Amino acid sequence: MDHLNIAWLLIACLPLFALGYFIYGGYLSRLFGEDRSRKTPAITKEDGRDYVPANPLVLFSHHFASIAGGGPIVGPTVALIFGYGPAWLWIVLGAIFIGAVHDFSSLFVSMREGGRSIAEVAERYLGRRGFVLFISFAVVYIVLVTSAFLQMTATALTSVVPAETIGLTHNNTLLRTVIVEGREVIKIGGIASTSVIVMTCFAPILGWLLYRRRFNAWIVAIIAIVVALVSIRLGLSHPVNVSPNIWMLILSVYVFFASGIPVWIILQPRDFTNSFILFAGIVALVVATIGGGLKGLTFNAPVVDVASGQAHLGSLWPILFITIACGAISGFHALVASGTTSKQISSETHARKIGYGGMLLEGVLAICVVTAVAAGIKFAAYKSVVFPSQGRSNPILGFALGMGGLLHKSLGVNHAYGTVFGILMVEGFVVTTLDTAVRLNRYLFEDLWKTSLKQPPRLLRSYYFNSLLSVVLMFILAKTNAFLAIWPIFGTANQLLAAMTLVGVTGWLMRKGKSYLVTLLPAAFMVTTTTASLLKLLFQKYLPDGNATLAVADMLLLALSIAFIGLAISLFRRGDGMWQKASAR
Repeated sequence: MDHLNIAWLLIACLPLFALGYFIYGGYLSRLFGEDRSRKTPAITKEDGRDYVPANPLVLFSHHFASIAGGGPIVGPTVALIFGYGPAWLWIVLGAIFIGAVHDFSSLFVSMREGGRSIAEVAERYLGRRGFVLFISFAVVYIVLVTSAFLQMTATALTSVVPAETIGLTHNNTLLRTVIVEGREVIKIGGIASTSVIVMTCFAPILGWLLYRRRFNAWIVAIIAIVVALVSIRLGLSHPVNVSPNIWMLILSVYVFFASGIPVWIILQPRDFTNSFILFAGIVALVVATIGGGLKGLTFNAPVVDVASGQAHLGSLWPILFITIACGAISGFHALVASGTTSKQISSETHARKIGYGGMLLEGVLAICVVTAVAAGIKFAAYKSVVFPSQGRSNPILGFALGMGGLLHKSLGVNHAYGTVFGILMVEGFVVTTLDTAVRLNRYLFEDLWKTSLKQPPRLLRSYYFNSLLSVVLMFILAKTNAFLAIWPIFGTANQLLAAMTLVGVTGWLMRKGKSYLVTLLPAAFMVTTTTASLLKLLFQKYLPDGNATLAVADMLLLALSIAFIGLAISLFRRGDGMWQKASAR
């Protein structure tokens, strides 16, 4: 046990983030040429559908909800095995100098390029080969994303917790208990299952009120909050209990159909409902951290535990740096920033607030997660849940138990209710991650066929085929691999996507005659780190274990990333004439 006051992690990071935002973020704004008078694509291309100028506060909320979700909770929870010190350092330094730079630059460049996606920017500045390589890499990456989250979601939705772990006795009136193998347990995952089902079923009604009946957003917000509360209450009284394998099948069938439904019917209104739980959770974590600090609470986890990290995950470098993706740097953020946010930003002066500021807020969330898990439960209990000797790893439950313990110790909230709140805070968004990622992969497959083939067969242009292909690949990989096997290669792919984005932005800066070290150095670090990770995973895990699927995925990622980086270096060295030729393609 470490005797450092739990509030110090948060207290120490906030001024550093503030300095990063105002000093380094301000420098980036000047370097990229922020121009208040310049009209953005949201204004010049306004079409009422994709290009729509948004209020900066509304856009910030949408952007943050899109990039946050489960990532900055799961990664830091798993990485705590190395101790809270290394996790804290990587989150703070990574967010300020790499993650926020990545998010701001991808948003700004996309905005300056007429709202083009980062893949389209790669095509313009790296040519058609760069576009194909980027798309191919993104397809593999998203299959890994969906596989990791499918496995993790199915496990979390079937979580059980011994009643005594969260301070309940057999005669409690708070939560229903059942006897499993002679122990009294609470099927906490069933509570979250019911809540997710109810919010998903009500989403079309909220979407209809917002987009068809044009109800006032505040009225719909109140209805959404009521739906969220009712879903939780129904979950407490009527938890849904099915096996993890059944949940994986249900979720796969659901996302197959949901990936083709207009976003206003399910995805957006369910996110709208979930966002109230997420933001309430962030506030609760911050208040509980400060309140616990005032009470003198200290950590249960060690500052540094390289031995445990080495035993369960691998070496501190590069494994820690790819385990914590969201919270420090995430390539997925570039897909969001260049896919939707750049088309809605109404002034170039908002790019730093939304891009750089949004990443720093995610860093705050990640640090609160580290604090909650490190202080809320015993380190041995944490390891038994996240790194069990038998059974499935369950980082969402590990976080939920930590949050329940922190809220109980700091604010006096019943441990059971705090734990339920913790799992609810994550579950809705991991389902959304599946929905969004499969939808995006369908688009990527369609673009890949169009780019690779002159006349793609009708089958390859079919929504059903591409959605089914995305879902089948996701299901097979999740079914044949445990979460702890998938997460490292997913994290590596995520960081590699970020590195490739930074390489593309570096090319943009070079083409504009601007200083490019601010993106080149982070890109070089992430390329080195992720390449080392892929090699370690391949030769130390996948090949020795005979894991053919992950070994093939690993080698494919290596080949695509080497080809992409090699192409970029070739273009950089061949100068401005080559840039003009690539841009003309």
